Amino acid sequence: QVQLVESGGGSVQAVGSLRLSCTVSGYISSTICLGWFRQVPGKPHEGVARIDSHGSTLYADSVKGRFTISKDNAKNNLSLHLQMDSLKPEDTAMYYCASDRRPGVYCYLSAGPFDTWGKGTQVTVSS
Repeated sequence: QVQLVESGGGSVQAVGSLRLSCTVSGYISSTICLGWFRQVPGKPHEGVARIDSHGSTLYADSVKGRFTISKDNAKNNLSLHLQMDSLKPEDTAMYYCASDRRPGVYCYLSAGPFDTWGKGTQVTVSS
């Protein structure tokens, strides 16, 4: 079982920056794909970015050039990060870290295959 805990959300003015982090613990397979999703009330989860087990990244068009996903494995603790720059009011949402542990399949930036989710961290961008 994998556990995910997000941190780093908050309130910021437009064009500002925030860095989200997600601590990944539990049984972590070598094929794990990790992603960031966001959700506003009344709408489904929107894929923001993902990084697969090879380090390959994929971004939503709306965040390309502004957000950067990364992961590190310092001291055997796996962490996922999302550096968010040039933030816009439309980036306001609850942000979730999620994992897809399926081996041997392409990791799409789609919420369906991600089977484990954190509780989320709120990001609010004011104009």
